[in-house]
Amino acid sequence: QVQLVESGGGLVQAGGSLRLSCAASGRTLSTYAMGWFRQAPGKERALVAAINRSGDTTYYADAVKGRFTVSRDNAKNTVYLQMNSVKPEDTALYYCAGRSHSRGSYVPNDYDYWGQGTQVTVSS
Repeated sequence: QVQLVESGGGLVQAGGSLRLSCAASGRTLSTYAMGWFRQAPGKERALVAAINRSGDTTYYADAVKGRFTVSRDNAKNTVYLQMNSVKPEDTALYYCAGRSHSRGSYVPNDYDYWGQGTQVTVSS
């Protein structure tokens, strides 16, 4: 069992930057591939970025490619999402999720553990 806690969300102006963190407790994070998802009101939860267990393979949704960077520090049991050049359409509740697999997935149901989410609001 692993517990995930996101932090770092908030209000940011368009074009600005934000870094989200996801801290794990209970088990070592290196056991899991990790994903960052987001869900805006009235929309389905969708994958933003994923990173494999060792951190050498990443995946990004087209909407964030070139602007967001996912990384992990297994020694600190933490995963990050660096968000640059944010846009109003990035406004959503952001979740981190852990998957008991070497590779991430774009399918939410493939993940075993979820954090409670952190709100990101981008003003225009």
